[in-house]
Amino acid sequence: MKKKTSRGLKKLPTNVKKLLFLLIEDLKADGPIQKNWNNFSPLRDGKYHCHLNYRYVACWKWRQGEIEIEVYYVGSREKAPY
Repeated sequence: MKKKTSRGLKKLPTNVKKLLFLLIEDLKADGPIQKNWNNFSPLRDGKYHCHLNYRYVACWKWRQGEIEIEVYYVGSREKAPY
């Protein structure tokens, strides 16, 4: 998780933090394609996003052939970088 993302994490409500940690566990278990999450969609260049709830989203990226998936944004829909 990026440093900026970690700072944003502190501002999230507890219920949204729990959803983010569930998403991270799903990413670890099943990889970057998370069709079971609300409004999941691929963005571009190996980037993906989904809604944690109505107001908050998470964005992550993955490169083909790599093991690491990086969550680069978690926060409000209005400020999402897509």
